[in-house]
Amino acid sequence: MFFHKKELIHSVKVDAANPKFAQLLLEQFGGATGELTAALQYWVQSFHVENAGIRDMLQDIAIEEFGHLEMVGKLIESHTKNVDQTDAFKSSLFAVRGMGPHFLDSQGSAWTAQYINEGGDVVRDLRANIAAEAGARQTYEALIKLAPDEGTKSTLVHLLSREISHTKMFMKALGSLGKLDEPFFGNVKPDETVDIYYNLSQGEGDQRGDWNAEPDFKYIENPAAKG
Repeated sequence: MFFHKKELIHSVKVDAANPKFAQLLLEQFGGATGELTAALQYWVQSFHVENAGIRDMLQDIAIEEFGHLEMVGKLIESHTKNVDQTDAFKSSLFAVRGMGPHFLDSQGSAWTAQYINEGGDVVRDLRANIAAEAGARQTYEALIKLAPDEGTKSTLVHLLSREISHTKMFMKALGSLGKLDEPFFGNVKPDETVDIYYNLSQGEGDQRGDWNAEPDFKYIENPAAKG
């Protein structure tokens, strides 16, 4: 059961409307890295999880993401309200769609459920969520650099901060399963190539590191010669 409290999870204040920037904000409303995608992704994932603690975490974060969607929607509304006669409004998507948020990204492409990344395995899903939070954080960082006023910037910094918080939670959850830095999960035993590193981009710039060092990996310079 859901209840909507008519109060934002964090204050939103816009100093001056800027519909061109509002169009960029659509990326976090109806875009691939947006809050709608995250909220639905984590909520659906929660039904696949038997671990009660991780299920509860996914649901808590999903509901917070719906709150973030409301915040982004309020930002977009504030940046497009009462500006329909301006040149900036006429040169943005809102000239056709009208003020406020829409299920579009910043380029006008419609939101799609294909953005959602869930696969029914808790380890796989938590790793997908870490990547999703990284994508959202990157988008918020780009928006913060372009923010036209301090009120908008403050809201975006809060949203970026929560992406980092969620990443930490997902990493802790993976750690509780012993899978934070463990590449194996599932029921199929890998074959003998699992510990082989193929050097397939040979030449100047070849590097050695933990990702291809013995004893974890057998380093093979020329796979064709081996067989």
